[in-house]
Amino acid sequence: AAGMFLRLLSDVRWRAANPKWRRTTCSRRSTSSTAEPHAVFLPAQAQVVICGGGIMGTSVAYHLSKMGWKDIVLLEQGRLAAGTTRFCAGIVSTARQVSIELKMADYSNKLYQQLEQETGVKTGYTKTGSISLAQTQDRLISLRRIASSLNVMGIPCEIITPKQVAQLHPLINIHDLVGAMYVPEDALVSPANVSLALATAASWNGVQIHERTSVSHVSVQKGRVTGVETDRGQIQCQYFVNCAGQWAYELGHSGEEPVNIPLHACEHFYLLTHPLKEPLASDLPTIVDPDGRIYIRNWQGGILSGGFEKNPKPLFTEGRNQLEIQNLQEDWDHFEPLLSALLRRMPDLEALQIMQLVNCPESFTPDMRCIMGESPTVRGYFVLAGMNSAGISYGGGAGKYLAEWMVNGYPSENVWPLDMKRFGTLQSSRTFLRHRVMEVMPLMCDLKVPRWDFQTGRQLRTSPLYDRLDAQGARWMEKHGFERVKYFVPPGKDLLDLDQSKTFYKPDWFDIVGSEVKCCKEAVCVIDMSSFTKFEISSTGDQALESLQYLFSNDLDVPVGHVVHTGMLNEKGGYENDCSIARLSKRSFFMISPTDQQVHCWAWLKNRLPDDSNLTMEDVTWKYTALNLIGPRAVDVLSELSYVPVTPEHFPSLFCKEMSVGYANGIRVMSITHTGEPGFMLYIPIEYALHVYNEVMNMGQKYGIRNAGYYALRSLRIEKFFAFWGQDLDAFTTPMECGREFQVKLEKGTQFVGQEALLEQKQNGVYKRFTMFILEDHDTDMDLWPWWGEPIFRNGRYVGKTTSSAYSYTLERHVCLGFVQHFDEKTGEELVVTTDFINQGEYEIDIAGQRFQAKAKLYPFSSLSTHRRRKDEVELSGYQRE
Repeated sequence: AAGMFLRLLSDVRWRAANPKWRRTTCSRRSTSSTAEPHAVFLPAQAQVVICGGGIMGTSVAYHLSKMGWKDIVLLEQGRLAAGTTRFCAGIVSTARQVSIELKMADYSNKLYQQLEQETGVKTGYTKTGSISLAQTQDRLISLRRIASSLNVMGIPCEIITPKQVAQLHPLINIHDLVGAMYVPEDALVSPANVSLALATAASWNGVQIHERTSVSHVSVQKGRVTGVETDRGQIQCQYFVNCAGQWAYELGHSGEEPVNIPLHACEHFYLLTHPLKEPLASDLPTIVDPDGRIYIRNWQGGILSGGFEKNPKPLFTEGRNQLEIQNLQEDWDHFEPLLSALLRRMPDLEALQIMQLVNCPESFTPDMRCIMGESPTVRGYFVLAGMNSAGISYGGGAGKYLAEWMVNGYPSENVWPLDMKRFGTLQSSRTFLRHRVMEVMPLMCDLKVPRWDFQTGRQLRTSPLYDRLDAQGARWMEKHGFERVKYFVPPGKDLLDLDQSKTFYKPDWFDIVGSEVKCCKEAVCVIDMSSFTKFEISSTGDQALESLQYLFSNDLDVPVGHVVHTGMLNEKGGYENDCSIARLSKRSFFMISPTDQQVHCWAWLKNRLPDDSNLTMEDVTWKYTALNLIGPRAVDVLSELSYVPVTPEHFPSLFCKEMSVGYANGIRVMSITHTGEPGFMLYIPIEYALHVYNEVMNMGQKYGIRNAGYYALRSLRIEKFFAFWGQDLDAFTTPMECGREFQVKLEKGTQFVGQEALLEQKQNGVYKRFTMFILEDHDTDMDLWPWWGEPIFRNGRYVGKTTSSAYSYTLERHVCLGFVQHFDEKTGEELVVTTDFINQGEYEIDIAGQRFQAKAKLYPFSSLSTHRRRKDEVELSGYQRE
């Protein structure tokens, strides 16, 4: 087969460039059947053992060796690059919607471009460019949003007309196109050769590579990696890297301490043709036709074309498969829709002779993003897998970030969207994974408008109130496997239309959410927020207080009953978590964190709390239902239900009391709402949840109570300039950069993690600043809506991106939150961002290529909670100065 020929050619070239490695493998292969005395044995120990010799494993080895780590062993159960990498289509594309994925792909492209010169191994790198086609206006909007991100990243990109598509690629049928996106720097490579080139450079830097060596399990002692068992003996090591591709899941579960790596393989088809009569030029642009669900690239003068069908075929659900991936069985009936789409796009191919239909496994993850990082349960166990058919695009960048993570303790970019700790154990069910990847694979091409939700694997984690809320018209979204209410559909509304409404413009739920927000501001609403992560930390002595004082930036030595907003910072002062902590007693604390912090926060604390039997931490997320009672009449509802005065004089802000509500005892009531509006959070023991909810709704009827969802919450918190972790805050954002100095006590009498970095920022200033933008010339009814990730321009120059946005029903305008940076116009050097720099600029927000004027603010409107003002009366200048 042609694929096998390329593979053999790769082997010959690589071994020619590596005589030392060739002697090792020849010697080892000669011992595969008989144990000869001159066999090359595995080392007894190494600093790092990498499992997997595909693009990911070789990239990690390459980058670790470049960063100075030499004591590295790479093990491959078959031959190098003989897994999914061997069958990869070889398209290097930077057109990605997630910022970190875009950066990984851009780095990979630049790396592959110079790899042949560095190693002498031909990688087949050809700069062809790529053209993404749009058959609908919505698809074109999606491409325009990507193009905006690419351009501000310095990656050449333009939106082009169908006629320009035909000029760039004459064989393409353009009659049904409305436009396209052209990225001239995208490229093609030979994936196996790239892997071999990376392995060559790594071996020159001291990395030992052993083929035909299988890892059976990873040894763990006291929660740390200590070694690996292979079919050729044991290697003691400090770090283990699972780059086993589609085998990563099973390898993770084969250890003494299971590591959950939620991925699942699907069959992936593409065809190869013989060369055309006039062979295609090698630099002809790659075509991506997402509406047709196909991609098309030049292959040796002919065509390589595959796609992502609507009815994918999962495989290997039952367990371990073959050591090296062979071409799976052809299935022309299954491929027919993709073939039809190819012939519609390139009609001249009708008479072309097909050489082969390739069917190979590709690994997909539950959220279409790759899996990277250190295991939350085993220290020193790192993972890089689940590339969702983009392994060659991400390979270079992903290997770089993981190597940085291992060497420095953290990567150079925010990789939280890819961090394996975004998943819990619940995503590791084989049934869940099989069903989810059947949805994920078609989604690779589906149009993803803002606020779309997965449909499979739902109703997995639910509040005790789920059925009750569902019966009242709740519409659901999922976060970390937990069902959360978006909004409630009023009786009589057309439910079908609302559920199927998908748009980049004003959504159909606009008025529904507006009425929920109005009720929050004028009466009282209930939002079920049970998905919040909840930990209890206690000790027999002062151990809990002392440990938390060191791990959190605010002062937690407060009187019992007080609630403290605080950051859990890293050594750079960045937010690993943003949370609220209530002091329940002198030796007991109750910690509330964002939903997706459950695994990450637990691992962070577990690894840093002292190993003391007198200090305990318990995850009580499942023990408490959380109801957010928001609005000016919340005080009336709660006081009537508890027979206790809860006015501000008796129940001040940021206070926590254990109370009775109705018949239920032991309700933890806190005077916070996470929105800036008045109200209370009720943490209810789960067995009382339905009773308390019923009591609250019955009592609240006379005050106009109603249910509300997270969309209303988002609108409220954004217009109050409240930052949320995971959206606005991350490990590279400090309290000084987002106006949260008041949540830091630099002089609290004890050192804390990140203190030095914050002291330095306080003295020298910050290089980015969290800013609120109010769109001025934006028509809510007619213009595209901002969502997040839109470029921000100051005086015509790019200065940052939005991190979240919402329509403010109070201001009657869109509000965007984001970070502003200051770059020297001549040198590009980062400069300190001052208050004057923010206030004296003229700002625009770029929404899919169209710029809208915006006013910048460093402080929220002080009057939002007291009365509503017409948008034309709102004074947007004259901000409060620092």
